[in-house]
Amino acid sequence: MVQYSRKITCYLILLSGLFLGFTAFGQSPSLPLSSDSAKAIPDTLLFRIQTAQSAITEINAANKKGYDLEAIKNRIENIRMDIKPLQVAFAAKGEQPDSKSLLSYDLILKDADVKLKSIADVLIKNSNDLQRMNEQVLALSNDSLLKINASGNNNKDLYSSQIADLKQRLQNAGKVTGSNLDSVNRLLAENSELNILVNDLRALASDKLSQSGKMALSKQDPYLWEAPLSDKTDQPTAKLLVAAYQGQQQILRYFINSTWDNRFVAIMLALAFMIWVHRNFKSASRASVKRKIGELNFEYIRPYPILSSLIVLFAITPLFEPDAPSLYIELISLFLLICISVHLWKRLDKKQLRFWLLIIFLFACIIAGNAVVNAAWPLRLVMIAINLFFVYLGFSLRQKMTITAFPKRYARVAIWVLIIFNIFSALLNIFGRIDMAKVTLATGVIGIIELIGLAVFTQIVLDAFELQMRISSCNKGIFSRVNHAKAKSKLKKVLSIGCLIVWLMVLMINLSVIGGIWEWINTILSKPRTFGSIHFSFSNILFFSIIIYVAGKLQKHVPLLFGEEKITFNEASGHKGSKVALVRLVIIVIGVLLAVTASGLPMDKLTVVLGAFGVGIGLGMQNIVNNFVSGIILIFEKPFRIGDYVELADKKGKVRDIGIRSSKLLTPQGSEVIIPNGDLLSGRLVNWTLSNDFIKTEIIFKVAIDADMEVISKLVNDLLSDNGVAVKQLPPEILLNTVTADAIEIKVLAWISSIYVEAEFKSTFFKQLLPKLSEKSIALK
Repeated sequence: MVQYSRKITCYLILLSGLFLGFTAFGQSPSLPLSSDSAKAIPDTLLFRIQTAQSAITEINAANKKGYDLEAIKNRIENIRMDIKPLQVAFAAKGEQPDSKSLLSYDLILKDADVKLKSIADVLIKNSNDLQRMNEQVLALSNDSLLKINASGNNNKDLYSSQIADLKQRLQNAGKVTGSNLDSVNRLLAENSELNILVNDLRALASDKLSQSGKMALSKQDPYLWEAPLSDKTDQPTAKLLVAAYQGQQQILRYFINSTWDNRFVAIMLALAFMIWVHRNFKSASRASVKRKIGELNFEYIRPYPILSSLIVLFAITPLFEPDAPSLYIELISLFLLICISVHLWKRLDKKQLRFWLLIIFLFACIIAGNAVVNAAWPLRLVMIAINLFFVYLGFSLRQKMTITAFPKRYARVAIWVLIIFNIFSALLNIFGRIDMAKVTLATGVIGIIELIGLAVFTQIVLDAFELQMRISSCNKGIFSRVNHAKAKSKLKKVLSIGCLIVWLMVLMINLSVIGGIWEWINTILSKPRTFGSIHFSFSNILFFSIIIYVAGKLQKHVPLLFGEEKITFNEASGHKGSKVALVRLVIIVIGVLLAVTASGLPMDKLTVVLGAFGVGIGLGMQNIVNNFVSGIILIFEKPFRIGDYVELADKKGKVRDIGIRSSKLLTPQGSEVIIPNGDLLSGRLVNWTLSNDFIKTEIIFKVAIDADMEVISKLVNDLLSDNGVAVKQLPPEILLNTVTADAIEIKVLAWISSIYVEAEFKSTFFKQLLPKLSEKSIALK
């Protein structure tokens, strides 16, 4: 009995253990990797094996996926190659980099610092992940439950092959993980070392820039009368050119590689311009179109506008690359000059062509001379000679030069910039400031060259726009509804303003001041300001004004987009719906909402403003709100359309415009009557042309009492049947209106095609009726 009780007790203990084991298995899907599972839960060998296999699979998958170590290594190496010439330039003794090169170096170093920090973030994350996986492998390797003991264990013997395979896989995963961790840590160390070097170079560049700014007008090289015959380095000109090329090549290569997206946009715009012009020329070559627009003789565009598109590309490039180094802008200006020369080769006479080629040659010499000119006096004298030539050129052109694309003041400013900068360059050269002399010389010459290039660019765009207007007018497009001369004048004004901005940008880029000016403007615009309890910045006010201005201009010119031409009081005017007013309303509402959002005005302050606005409505703005709401109702109810002939009280005229607050009527006398929308909605309105343009008009005249009515009726019918504006489907009515002792008054009711020709119809009718009555001996009374 006792033995039986002991057996029952053992069974109960065993069942309790199994129950607890299954409960633990169900509640803990994973075990802490840092603990020994043999000590913690002795009955979960199978579960532990499965957990280890899952962890190893995850680790192998992560290692197989890789961490782009080769790509990261290449990125670090590229950054090292980018800054290596800069490191050499700063380490070199003797002449230090000029201010323009220092600015470019600082830009390269700043971008390198940003790239290195982003690489460090990736490497740190990878290192943490690999470290975690490495600890996981170690924890699994040290787990005693996954070890095969020599004493033997029935459970482990069943899984011995799986445990052995598991151990082998753990070793392989540990090797790969350790190798990746070592590689990541090495790259992290290289990245950190390179980042320290970049920061040191940035500090050095900043220090040299600060010194260069303080010594901007101080003596840097010997005075001209103290200058040696040759430079201390005693290097030939060819070597100087090669050295300068190698020094600037890194700057250009870095800039071109790092700003390809901006350049891509400019290239796409130039390509779109070329396709646009070519398609218009192709459309104009069709016989049906050619008969209407005649021969095309444009001076600046051709059916295959390759050169024109290149000029457009080089002209707009500074807009897309304001951070460009000065050498890049100089090369762009040189390419622009070459394209203009080829484009206008046959339009210049021999004297002008020689003079133009001389300017191109001298400009190329200036670009190369910036690298060659040193402290020796021979090359400095050559540079002064170039200064004097351009000063002479400026005074020669001051009275003669006119650029039709721009106002005269543009040319005068560019010429004075050429003169003043070259005089200043010569003085700086004489008094030992060669770097500044190079900068001012290049800037002055680029000023006049860029203006000429932008003038040619403007003429190219104007010719292309005129071609588009002709094609559009021929096809009854949008430009058939606008005044061509006025549209071209407005475009010319917009282009001139845009070209002025580009011209100033080019000058500031060459003077290496655009970054500072932009930072100064950005500081002024973005600085938080306070007015009472309202917080704002000038950028909010600027965006608010721009959005309101653009919305106002857009809603003003919406009719052109919907084909609604200017309404005139004649028969040819059509009837247009009121969708324009609806679109105007939508544009105004969206513009106001965007402007308020851009202003940064908090919603609680906006609620206060709206509350005050509501009080204003209640006190004195009822009429304005009434007219506004009436305008919205007129838009949807459509009691009249633009072009309809309406009559309201003593006002008659043609609807010229349907606005949000008021509408305009054009009277037969030519005056415009502005009527509030509230009056149009609440008054008794007569629309003569809502369903159709037909109108029954009255013609009254008197004849003698003895006149033959049949003859008169026949004459009237014949005249009306031959009249072009009379409606043939609706026969006229000839009635005896009154009869007196000596006369008969006849009333003719005739349908005509439009109310706008009523006066002309009556005049024509009487002109034809009088001789006919005279032939029949019928006297009028």
